[in-house]
Amino acid sequence: MSGNSNSKKRKFFGISFILIALIIIMIFISLRTGVISISFQEVIETIFQQGSDRNKLVLFEFRLPAIILAILIGIGLAVSGAILQGITQNELADPGIMGINTGAGLAVVLYLFLSREGFVVSSIWMMPVAAMIGALFAAFLIYILAWKKGVSPIRLILVGIGINAGFAAFITIFQLKMDPQDFRQVAVWLSGDIWNANWNTVLAFLPWIVILIPLVLRKVNALNVLTLGDDLASGLGVNVERDRQILLLLAVALAGASVSAGGAIAFLGLIVPHIARKLIGPLHQYIIPLSMFIGALLIITADTVGKVILAPTEIPVGIVVSIISAPYFIYLLLKAT
Repeated sequence: MSGNSNSKKRKFFGISFILIALIIIMIFISLRTGVISISFQEVIETIFQQGSDRNKLVLFEFRLPAIILAILIGIGLAVSGAILQGITQNELADPGIMGINTGAGLAVVLYLFLSREGFVVSSIWMMPVAAMIGALFAAFLIYILAWKKGVSPIRLILVGIGINAGFAAFITIFQLKMDPQDFRQVAVWLSGDIWNANWNTVLAFLPWIVILIPLVLRKVNALNVLTLGDDLASGLGVNVERDRQILLLLAVALAGASVSAGGAIAFLGLIVPHIARKLIGPLHQYIIPLSMFIGALLIITADTVGKVILAPTEIPVGIVVSIISAPYFIYLLLKAT
């Protein structure tokens, strides 16, 4: 048993090392990619403060904040998806499919609409808070409507799909009340766009990841037990409803904060935990960290592809992720049915 555990740890550290190396490689590729092309040599020189003023401006004020933001968004959505799949015991669970992303998106769109009308003061620091409130409201509705002598994982998914459709309709209503320029901006953002990428946005989003991820890691044992099913988890002495509520709250907070910075990026929270499970197995003390690395790598890769495939036009990262992920989602759906 100890030998299997040591083997699993060695495999985990080996995969983690490879993923971190790939993330670093993609960071350098992303730093040199864009409308203004910068060579690898110039990137290195600029990092060591020997580059031109133009390169310093492009790298440190535009590209580096966007890369860090992409990493944080990838971590947030991937871990949120891993939690939701664990507590619902459903491999098709995802913050986008369940309506949590849409709830966060609706709150942000409403906040932007009210700030344009002068009813509230616009602030980048309030965006994650607004998204969090919207995501929590969506989760509250899902939980209340799914409650029937406890919460069935299947009911949780089905109610979430219905909430998702309803919130999407409200988003469209608010969009139609905006002027054409704001309408286009919100439409691109909702498709999954790392918008307003600057250091203020990074600093507004970073605390959510720094605080919430350690809390998730402290609950991995409860998450492992919940995946065994409610009856068995209760028999092992776990307070199923309390732990499910805490984990759902953490998943909602991560998804809401991620949506505030990167829009409603679909499918990432769905496919990343699947990849992690295939690589390392069902234990969440390994799945959560690997999901963080895979989510970060996927978002950076998608963002880089979106910048070069139709250059100088940039494709929103959410569209690239959807193109990559949709076939895998269809495969999972067919497999599940």
